[in-house]
Amino acid sequence: MKTYISAFLMVFFMAFSVHAQIDRSKQPQPGPAPKIDLKSPQEFTLKNGMKVMVVENHKLPRVSFSLTIDNKPETEGAKAGVSSLVGSMLGNGTTSISKEKFNEEIDFLGARLSFSSSGAYASALSQYSDRILELMADAAMHPLLVKEEFNKEKERLIEGLKSQEKSVDAVAGRVGRALSYGVNHPYGEFITTESVNNVTFEDISAFYEENFNPNNAYLVVVGDVNFKEIKSQVEKRFGSSTKSVDVKVSVPDARPNVQYTQINFVDMSNAVQSNISLSNNVDLKMNHPDYHAVLIANKILGGGFGSYLNMNLREKHAYTYGARSGVDADKYVGRFTASTAVRNMVTDSAVVQTLKEINRIKSEPVSAEDLRNAKAKYVGDFVLALESPQTVARYALNIKLNNLPKDFYETFLQKINAVTAEDVNRVANTYFKPENARIVIVGKGADVLENLEKTGIPILYFDTYANPVDKPKFTKPIPDGVTTTTVMDAYFKAVGGKEKAKAVKSVWTTANVTIEGAPFSPMGEMKAMTPNKTSMEMTIEGMGLIMKQKFNGTTGYIEQQGAKKDLTEDQIKEQKATHAIFPELYFEPSNLALESVISIDGSDAYKIKVSENGKDSFRYYDAETGYLVRVEKTSELQGQTFTTVENYGNYSPVKEMMYPYSISVTTGPQVVKMNVTNHRVNEGVTEADFN
Repeated sequence: MKTYISAFLMVFFMAFSVHAQIDRSKQPQPGPAPKIDLKSPQEFTLKNGMKVMVVENHKLPRVSFSLTIDNKPETEGAKAGVSSLVGSMLGNGTTSISKEKFNEEIDFLGARLSFSSSGAYASALSQYSDRILELMADAAMHPLLVKEEFNKEKERLIEGLKSQEKSVDAVAGRVGRALSYGVNHPYGEFITTESVNNVTFEDISAFYEENFNPNNAYLVVVGDVNFKEIKSQVEKRFGSSTKSVDVKVSVPDARPNVQYTQINFVDMSNAVQSNISLSNNVDLKMNHPDYHAVLIANKILGGGFGSYLNMNLREKHAYTYGARSGVDADKYVGRFTASTAVRNMVTDSAVVQTLKEINRIKSEPVSAEDLRNAKAKYVGDFVLALESPQTVARYALNIKLNNLPKDFYETFLQKINAVTAEDVNRVANTYFKPENARIVIVGKGADVLENLEKTGIPILYFDTYANPVDKPKFTKPIPDGVTTTTVMDAYFKAVGGKEKAKAVKSVWTTANVTIEGAPFSPMGEMKAMTPNKTSMEMTIEGMGLIMKQKFNGTTGYIEQQGAKKDLTEDQIKEQKATHAIFPELYFEPSNLALESVISIDGSDAYKIKVSENGKDSFRYYDAETGYLVRVEKTSELQGQTFTTVENYGNYSPVKEMMYPYSISVTTGPQVVKMNVTNHRVNEGVTEADFN
């Protein structure tokens, strides 16, 4: 079954991807900057220090409440995760209302109410404004914090951490922040299973008492309300909260930028592409005179489709789906980043081209057209955002939180349009520092390091938790006597025997499918019959059959949401050559090559190259158990090249043969996990299933 799963899933990904059709021949023409007349919120302050801003908007009978507690960021150290746990426990009832009744009333009102460790958000029909505000205030001031819920949230958080252990994106984000800011800085520390286990129930109460108070709180009310009435309601609901003693928090300095350009490499053997992120810290606040020029410089460098980075790495070289850059303006420490994810084989080239484009904006004047288009994009986005009353409230809050001039947003477009090409060049040289940058790369070292070393950029090595390590060894000597023949023999012995494998004529597999980032969890049903007949169907509860692929040995088709498309000649040729059931039975010895011994999840595996039909794929067999644990292959679909990694585990017996019950497929950034619920061997499959 496993040899065609990845091909089906690639079609599945493409079907559910949105590809915008962009007319690249036309550029937006900027007009004159509109005059901005922002309506200032009405404000008042409670006796306990809570500041309240009200934006009346009577277009729709709705109201929203946004509570922000502006505490300084604090390092949690050995108990990193305490704030996450507090945030997950808040909003689950109050000392006077049980969790069940609390949630039932929220649902009954058709409202939304959510909490974090530094605030809350609620929305409802305006006729229920007082009640939803009352529930929000009660949950904020008198939360129901119980040990049973604490234990559940700890388990949930730990499970989430475990699910990210093999996520290249999660590791890249964690290591990148830790190396940039330092693990002792609030922005650089990260949560681990150990730190979560260090958190006690008493820590939850202590964190809440210390941090969730009105001293630095802002409540923003937006919607169909009357100022006098809402003021009375807020005073009634939040006025009883007493002002606490200000806790003095000293935010530590972030790590200084490195003295020279360097690659910080993290090896992940399961990576099918490299995650690349160049970064350096910056001292940039929103009230700095350079702020608007930096926005424009970043927009030109990597802030949109037509940016330097995207036009080079995506459009010119086809290394990636997208490349971008960003600059965080922050009260404590900011950060410039340029990032992308590329195929393993072009990792070194992507690094070189990224540096080239950053140096280009630092050394060459930007064109009048690029400058004009960047400004036009900001004008359009800014004016469009102003149509939302939430935007007005958010801007007003930003002015408070970031110590901005009162006319910051009223003069925003004026200052954007005043940026010159010389300004762009100046700020690029001030804030974009490739000469002092870390280039954090998370990828498969065995495939990318040799060429990365040829760039001449010094390489330092780190583990997935940002600890320095020695350069990893990717291969081990092949033991004497081990050949492709002995590996195949060990495999057949492990799964139950070659003769028994030959006796398997059909397999019917059902599995629960999890797609990272998808709001649904499909059910997969896969059938195969020797020599090459295959069927795969995907259903979603409430939606029914969403996709299927069939091949009857001669012809086939793909059907998605009612639209049926026959397989192409190339697809039919590939399907005919595919053996879905124990393909090892059909391998020609001359097409196999034992390449190396590598480590997969701490266990040695034999890497065998399989050359068939003009294509190479790689299969990995556990050196101890003999099981197939990984398959790597490269395929093309709609003119794009995909590298796919299939991982197999949790082998269990079915009719005296061993089959994997855990399958994960990674194609680019997409990760699909399949938990098999049942394998049926030589039963329930007929020729009709493939038509």
